Amino acid sequence: MAQAYVKKTSYHWLSKPLIGDDGRIYICSGNNFFAFENNGSIAWTMHIDYKCNVDMAPVHGGPGKIYLVAENRILRINYGNIGTSEPSLDVFLEEAEIIGLSVSTLSSIVFINVKNRGLFAYMSHGRLLWSVGPVLYQFGYRQGCRKNITDCYFASVPVLDQCEASIYISNTEGELYSLSVRSRHFRWIQDFSSLDKNFTITAGNNGHLYVTVPARALVLALDVFSGNVLWQRSVGPLSKVDSEPVVDSNGWVSIGSLDGFLYSFSPTGVLKKFSRKNTENSLVQVGPFLDCSGFAVYSSQTEMEGKVSHTIGEYTVVSAIRPKAALFTMLVPATGSIYWSEGYPGQLSTLLSKSDLSQFVVDEEIFLAFLAASMIGTPLQCRTIGQKLASSCSQSRTKLVSIYTGNERAIVLFLLFESALLAVLIGLVRFFCTFWAKKKLKDQGLGSFLDKRRSLQLQKKALDRTITELDQKAEEEAVDNEVFEKVGDIVRKRESIERKLSTTYSLGRDRSDSQPKPMLPLHMGKTKSYSFQGAKLQKLTMFHTLSDTSSSESSTEGDTSMLEGMDLLAKAKAKSPMVEDTSTSSNEEFRRRSPSDIT
Repeated sequence: MAQAYVKKTSYHWLSKPLIGDDGRIYICSGNNFFAFENNGSIAWTMHIDYKCNVDMAPVHGGPGKIYLVAENRILRINYGNIGTSEPSLDVFLEEAEIIGLSVSTLSSIVFINVKNRGLFAYMSHGRLLWSVGPVLYQFGYRQGCRKNITDCYFASVPVLDQCEASIYISNTEGELYSLSVRSRHFRWIQDFSSLDKNFTITAGNNGHLYVTVPARALVLALDVFSGNVLWQRSVGPLSKVDSEPVVDSNGWVSIGSLDGFLYSFSPTGVLKKFSRKNTENSLVQVGPFLDCSGFAVYSSQTEMEGKVSHTIGEYTVVSAIRPKAALFTMLVPATGSIYWSEGYPGQLSTLLSKSDLSQFVVDEEIFLAFLAASMIGTPLQCRTIGQKLASSCSQSRTKLVSIYTGNERAIVLFLLFESALLAVLIGLVRFFCTFWAKKKLKDQGLGSFLDKRRSLQLQKKALDRTITELDQKAEEEAVDNEVFEKVGDIVRKRESIERKLSTTYSLGRDRSDSQPKPMLPLHMGKTKSYSFQGAKLQKLTMFHTLSDTSSSESSTEGDTSMLEGMDLLAKAKAKSPMVEDTSTSSNEEFRRRSPSDIT
């Protein structure tokens, strides 16, 4: 329940701060939870029955909700219910030892790491979604804790990548795990124990994941899809074992060092170093804070009365004597532009002494949080969390992991070849399905079907040769009408064979045996043919009606027609002089006949 805060003469330590969407700073101290305005005054306070963990910052849990670790419990604060009849505080979960938590506001899932038990995923209403330990047996293989299985457990705060919907967590053996927010199965595991077993994890929300190894003063950028290291850079000595950088909306990652510089790296690993004071006696003890736009950062540089640095093996140790002053700066790492800078003591110390913060122990981290929330000296427009995520997520790669490596042209040609081969296979499958569905094939078998088709093709070729020879002879010499009648019979035999080859004995699907529409009226009875010849038979034109006999003929009839055609060809050669005179007289007689007589 909210109540008025009463000032006391004693000083209280504050937990790590949380800057809310409403611009307020949420901090816990002892058994009280505070909401500060950005000017340092208290907006409201809430008494809790458990002592909060000052090493863990409150976690944003959605509109009007904040999750807080207090002793061995996770408390859910519904500050939107303050002043109403609804409860504003409830215990979400109680466990033995809670190492850390994070909340996915988009999926409404709370992730909790419990020492020696594993990672748990709960829906916001309290239902357990899934849980997993640092050791997982999958497909018959052990994943995780490869060197020590007995004393291995998840040892870090679960880090959420809002763009990729992924969770990252490390164990006590220096291994880093990647999981989906909806599944308990590991996407990949990377072993960094060769560098150090203790490191911090920072989600870039831009396709990169950053691992900071304080003992080695290293910052590594990982690909979120595969876990591969994209680049690795060295920085100056870091102040704490839990030092972690901050990533802005331009994709630049910034971290402070005890050598007095602010190190900023581009998404590709390009380094920029910033310092406003002489670095000989200055240092940067805490990490920077993002401003409300997401593009600029607030950082501090502390000037000491004295500083000594010495190297022991691969490690650098920095010793400092009493702080003299501090310089706070707001800058944009991507461009190097500095928009605001202010010293302490100064005007800032005066504002601090007049606010409610004067009753608490305020370090540089707390002060930077209030500067970032108050938007001092920034000309940049503030943006919502959704707008910031949309800007950073757009920098992520559009494709996941490339399947092929090597020559891109060869890959394209190979894909084209695969596509063409697939099209051919589809055509063959369709053809064979149609072919095997033929009725004639089912009746007599494949061998008999192919033999009959081959026989018909040979007959057709023989008839074509016979017709061609007769046509050539008719153009050169005059022949009688008996020859043309026989030629008509041969043409009909060929047409019958062609119909069989295109319907019953075709390789495609069965089609109906449809006859072409005749050009002249059909004559019910025998076939009649008409021939018109000139004096020397320069051109021959035949019109004939179809007979009423069946179009399907046997192969024996086809052979007989071929023999008759050969005999007629021989007779035509013997009679050619006589036929020429007859054809001439017939032609003259035809001219004298009227059209009605012809009909």
